Amino acid sequence: MSIQFSVIQRGEPGVVGGGAKKYYAASQSSGELTLAGLSKRIEQMCTVNGADIRAVVYAMVEVMKLEMADGKIVRLGELGSLRVNISSEGVENEEDVKAGIIRNAKVIFTPGKDLKTMLETLTYEKIAK
Repeated sequence: MSIQFSVIQRGEPGVVGGGAKKYYAASQSSGELTLAGLSKRIEQMCTVNGADIRAVVYAMVEVMKLEMADGKIVRLGELGSLRVNISSEGVENEEDVKAGIIRNAKVIFTPGKDLKTMLETLTYEKIAK
């Protein structure tokens, strides 16, 4: 199996009118796997039933939300880790750095060793327009 990609044209970021345009590869999804589908696939590989798998995943999300909201990194073994990252406005003086300048927060996922290895061994296939 391969990662499919298409060709897109983009201008230069920050340049009025787009500047010089170049062509880039853009990955294209070939479908999706829902939690129900994932549960069924896992069910086929072990003795745990789908309802138990979904219960654990939903409970895991709730615990992860609580722990990340408390500033913790959530490490999920070979799957990887999740953490909260923030961005803020820039200010001139150190003493002006306060919670009020924080613009937003997002969850950062860092893949584990197995996922990183998978990324290094991907193959690619150009698709027609």
